[in-house]
Amino acid sequence: MAYDEHLAERVHQLLKRRRGFSKRKMFGGICFMLHGNMCCGVTQNELMLRLGEKNVLKALEEPFTREMDFTGKPLKSMIYVDQPGFEDEADLKEWVNRAVKFVQSLPPKT
Repeated sequence: MAYDEHLAERVHQLLKRRRGFSKRKMFGGICFMLHGNMCCGVTQNELMLRLGEKNVLKALEEPFTREMDFTGKPLKSMIYVDQPGFEDEADLKEWVNRAVKFVQSLPPKT
């Protein structure tokens, strides 16, 4: 298993009713998209979030977060959150909502 399917299902439940929702296998895991823009995802047992450069800097000050360095080079607009940071359903929802808020500021992809 390349990613935690239970975590992916939890995220799916939070996003499935949103307009423009889709999912796609990427980054060795699963990504959740809104209007064609990558919003968040799951790789192994980590939550991956697209927050934008400004929001990433603030998020990295919080516990259980780190730069997303999938390619060996940090991606400036994305972070990983380790399991203790989203075990609680309210925490997971908060993280996913932060990513949704950022992605909603982007133009839809066609």
